[in-house]
Amino acid sequence: MSSFIIVGISDYKFSKAPEVIVTYALGSCVGVCLYDKVLKIGGLSHIMLPDSTNFVNKEINRMKFADTAIIDLVERLRENSFGTNRITAKIAGGAQMFETQPGSKLGGIGERNIQSVKKVLYNLKIPILAEDTGLNYGRTQYFDLETGIMKIQSLNRQIKEY
Repeated sequence: MSSFIIVGISDYKFSKAPEVIVTYALGSCVGVCLYDKVLKIGGLSHIMLPDSTNFVNKEINRMKFADTAIIDLVERLRENSFGTNRITAKIAGGAQMFETQPGSKLGGIGERNIQSVKKVLYNLKIPILAEDTGLNYGRTQYFDLETGIMKIQSLNRQIKEY
């Protein structure tokens, strides 16, 4: 059995087969799996916020934001796959975990994360092959670099494979 590489909140990891990368407790955060199926290399990013441009601190954690984390992880993949354009994506998370008042920015963070992730991937011309997003429950995301399969596990729900 392959080992698990654990990705924390506002973090990403890169590896190769036969590893399995996992991130726990995706609520409003979005997990982004990026994969090169020919070389069986990939990464998983646990994105917390949609956009870094509203933050003035120049020493921000780039792994926290969709607009910076995905770009950095794609660059890492392209360095290791000789710059090819074989990278594909699978995404999960972006739930609305709590009831909020209408119009609250906090209430829409999951959906804003999903939209930001999709926009960044679209701009990078990386196709999204599968997604398990939205709704109102948390997820644990597993990404098997041998097969390219993303598994989603949620409390009191059947395990899904994509």
